[in-house]
Amino acid sequence: MLVVRCSACKRKIWKYDKIGPGEVLRCHKDRIKKHWLWQEAGYKVQCLCGKDIGIDKGSYFKMVAGAFTCSGTKRNI
Repeated sequence: MLVVRCSACKRKIWKYDKIGPGEVLRCHKDRIKKHWLWQEAGYKVQCLCGKDIGIDKGSYFKMVAGAFTCSGTKRNI
């Protein structure tokens, strides 16, 4: 499980079940296990500090590179 945080204010955004190696380019909504503080502004996902974290693409969020940090472990299958 990875904890996704805002890179600007370090606030926790959500806990995500990452499958496989590589970067976090998309966060599938069905793999988000716990939500903390974030908001949607139209089709954008924002931290409460106002920084854009991702873009809502329906079944997943397309993440903005450099707008978030991740800590934790990835699941390799």
